[in-house]
Amino acid sequence: MANIKSAKKRILVNETKAARNKAIKSKVKTAVKKVEAAVAQKDTEAAKTALHTAIVEISKAGSKGVYHKNTVSRKIARLTKAVDSLA
Repeated sequence: MANIKSAKKRILVNETKAARNKAIKSKVKTAVKKVEAAVAQKDTEAAKTALHTAIVEISKAGSKGVYHKNTVSRKIARLTKAVDSLA
C-alpha cells in the first residue's frame, strides 16, 4: 500500500479513469455487436442506423483518448465495409 500522499491520490485517480474507460469501451462493444447482428440478419436499414450510432460512439471514445486514432479508423472502416456488403 502506498504511504505517500501523491501516490495515494494517483491510485484513486487511476481507478476513476479505469472505470470511465471501461464504461466507454463497453458502450462501443455494444454498438459494434448491434451492427454485426444486423449484418448477420441481412437487415440493411437496421444495419445502417446501428452503424451511424456505432460510428458516433467509436469517435467519442477516440476523442476522449480511450482508443488510438488508428484503432478508431480501423473499427469504423471494418463496420462500414460489412454494412456496404449488404447493399
